[in-house]
Amino acid sequence: MITKTVRGLASAALAILPLFAATPAQAVEALPLADAVQQLPLAAESREGYQRTSFKHWVDEDRDSCNTRMEVLIAESRVEPTIEGSCKVVAGEWFSYYDAATLTAPGGLDIDHMVPLAEAWDSGASQWTAERRQAYANDLGSERSLVAVTAKTNRSKSDQDPAEWLPPLADARCTYAADWVGTKLRWGLTVDHVEADALAVLAEGCGQETVEFEPAS
Repeated sequence: MITKTVRGLASAALAILPLFAATPAQAVEALPLADAVQQLPLAAESREGYQRTSFKHWVDEDRDSCNTRMEVLIAESRVEPTIEGSCKVVAGEWFSYYDAATLTAPGGLDIDHMVPLAEAWDSGASQWTAERRQAYANDLGSERSLVAVTAKTNRSKSDQDPAEWLPPLADARCTYAADWVGTKLRWGLTVDHVEADALAVLAEGCGQETVEFEPAS
């Protein structure tokens, strides 16, 4: 089973702290994966009216010159990244847990929205304000929300849910399911019946996998 890369570089922690310092702490909840799946609200999905531009993303939320993509690259690099100019990450070392690939050049990486923007729209974000959609698309408050992975796996995934796509590395799938469920619970997003069934089947084979999430404010 794959253990997620921990975002722990001190520079990254300091970079994202101002964005959340003014927000009252929410209680972190932890549930076994199977129980967490049962907590997801069921609802039919609708993509009516969806546009990717409805989610303003890769912005500099905390005005430190690093946009969200750069923040994730800095945070997930296993070595101190090389940064040029105001905040352009040009080198580092990243582990893409979807396919167990290690990369040293950021050009081969995409920053994946764990629950894709279109799927979020289908699952309740269509009713959100523009400000909440922007917060979702740039969520640095949970390490599971955004993840640096190889571009080829992210583009293979596209906007599919776990009933339609899973990481090619079998050992990554329980972690992926926990990350997916945790993100949906964090943001109060729904699942449809096919998605819920697929997640329940995954959970059966994931032993003691735990979902930890902090509700988004």
